[in-house]
Amino acid sequence: MTKNLALEERLLQQYDKSYEGNGILGERIAHRLSELSKIGLTADNGSNRPGFSLAEKQAKELIKTWMLKAGLSVSEDGAGNVFGRLTGKEDHLPAIMSGSHVDSVPNGGHFDGPLGVLAALEVVEAWKTNSYQPRKPFEVAIFTDEEGSRFNNGLNGSEALIGKANVEEKIELQDEEGRSFAEVLQDVGLSVQGYAEAGRQLDEIELFVEVHIEQGKRLEKEELPCGIVTGIAGPCWLEFTFDGEAGHAGNTPMNDRKDALVAASEFVMKVNQLPRQINDSAVATIGKLQVEPNGVNVIPGKVTLYVDIRDIYKETRDELVDRVLSLSSEIADTYHIQVKHEEKVRVHPVPIGEDIQQLLEQALLEHGISAYKLPSGAGHDAMILGEKIPVAMIFTQSKDGISHNPAEWSSLSDCVQTVQVLKTFVESLQHDRK
Repeated sequence: MTKNLALEERLLQQYDKSYEGNGILGERIAHRLSELSKIGLTADNGSNRPGFSLAEKQAKELIKTWMLKAGLSVSEDGAGNVFGRLTGKEDHLPAIMSGSHVDSVPNGGHFDGPLGVLAALEVVEAWKTNSYQPRKPFEVAIFTDEEGSRFNNGLNGSEALIGKANVEEKIELQDEEGRSFAEVLQDVGLSVQGYAEAGRQLDEIELFVEVHIEQGKRLEKEELPCGIVTGIAGPCWLEFTFDGEAGHAGNTPMNDRKDALVAASEFVMKVNQLPRQINDSAVATIGKLQVEPNGVNVIPGKVTLYVDIRDIYKETRDELVDRVLSLSSEIADTYHIQVKHEEKVRVHPVPIGEDIQQLLEQALLEHGISAYKLPSGAGHDAMILGEKIPVAMIFTQSKDGISHNPAEWSSLSDCVQTVQVLKTFVESLQHDRK
């Protein structure tokens, strides 16, 4: 038994077939997840399909064959985004789109991204079995380079789709091997010009819905297969530099020090307390810190650290940013040192519309699933599309909250229940929404 077969067999091992029906087949989902796992398989049984790599392209080509067999017309834009389109009874109407990505982080898991693509495709397979044609056209999407592991700059495919990509910045990018953005695109038959022209008329899309693994533990703790995403947090990254005064650790009295690390330490502790004063969905993280001169017997003279601030609501996210900035100034004054900051990233959060959440809630309840709601702290392609069009997200339970790791796992029973919810939700969208 090979490692690749082990994924399919593991998925089927404790699968409850009672969740099947309506044309949805767990065995097909398990087989396809397993076939994709063979592409870019690592020694640790993980996934290695960087964006704009031949492995990512190979995964797309495999899914294209499944799309064609399911009766979809297949196209690819200049960014490498793939679309499988099912004609609607009223094909002139804007399409419902669903999908995700198939690229991965180095040595990642087999569910992050592929599950969303295969879930959308399984809805089409179910409709084919039942001879059902939706009123509105339906598109299964595979977005290029969501993870950004190649250039530390992800969501490239979805940015190209909505015309947001800054091509001038991207052509300056280089990967770890020193290869340019243009060279990497050429490897997979793409070009910078094609990438720049990949934008689409967004009035052709009514709504984008993405199925994704949770990458957290909330659904597992609630013992639920899937849940409703209330919004996608927009990150703001701030770089702070605390400037004190380096000195001899033995000859400088405690009352005559300007210790940058002591000040930074108080800042770290208090930043951790701020989000809960805002709301339940706000978070702040300090995960990177540099100390100078970084000597055992030297008072730290300079500390540089980075604060990652996120919330699904722009107003409260920005309020938290303001509080963090005020806190840095207060602490600098207390310790008689200097502090400066530089904003590195500020992305708009994407709240999910209440009407969309209500339709998702109805879909879950129809399948006997409690309608649990939770925010997404991570970025997704839906976050980018959500800047321009309505979006929805459904999270599938992640075992132990593990992701970006070969141990990443979602049970087949949970995956199939998620697809059932997706199918019901998309069918509910065939009626005109107020």
